[in-house]
Amino acid sequence: MSIRAKAKQISWLRATRAAIATLAREFGFNFRWIGGLFQLMKFSGEYRHFRRLNSGGRFMLRGGDIQPYLLDRTVMTPIEPTYFLQDTWFARQIAARRPSSHVDIASSVKSMALIAQFVPVTLVDIRPVEIEVPGFSFLRGSVLLLPFADGSVASLSSLCVIEHIGLGRYGDPLDALGSEKAAAELRRVLAVGGEFYMSVPVDSASRICFNAHRTFTRDHLLAMFPGLELVEEQYIYGCSLYPAYDPTRGFGTGLFHFRRP
Repeated sequence: MSIRAKAKQISWLRATRAAIATLAREFGFNFRWIGGLFQLMKFSGEYRHFRRLNSGGRFMLRGGDIQPYLLDRTVMTPIEPTYFLQDTWFARQIAARRPSSHVDIASSVKSMALIAQFVPVTLVDIRPVEIEVPGFSFLRGSVLLLPFADGSVASLSSLCVIEHIGLGRYGDPLDALGSEKAAAELRRVLAVGGEFYMSVPVDSASRICFNAHRTFTRDHLLAMFPGLELVEEQYIYGCSLYPAYDPTRGFGTGLFHFRRP
């Protein structure tokens, strides 16, 4: 077999594994349901036992009200470390500076609604938010064409966003330069003296993991924001926060605080 043919075969095998993993993750295309049958059997026994314990109790217990949850009995409290550490880092930044208002571009709605309880937040996204909470407002728009004048936003964030732009994952048009265009637009609206908080996946090389996200090296990311001062950087590797970029650790998430001089 030629080197070219072998490379094609390896590429096909990788694509096949990725397809199977996607089906398993997105649609349950696996055999975990077999273990689920045993969990249901255990649940059935617990229900019968609890029914006896509840005899004569003040709460009505009916078979029609059963709602089995079989995966929550974990040894440790489940935490998604990247968003947990990222959001606590960001909340500390906002709490320390207490801007009069804040603008976020397409980050977690839940995170921004919490921040909005002590600093008014306007969130911009291509998809509408159909819920109202005090201090939180929504503007429909794209990070590629923000509805703000040049240099008009004094406190700005976009967390785990620009790595997705142009890959179509969230319904946006395909654009190979999506991240670069998003970075330019974020720079455009940031005011002189303004604070900008952002995060992206980092790795030992800048890559496209179509259509999930892009990864960035530190140098690549910083080159996308010329003219801004880097105030602080933190990096999430695994379940810990580190003060320095370390490409030997592989995939992680970089947290960056910029300021326009």
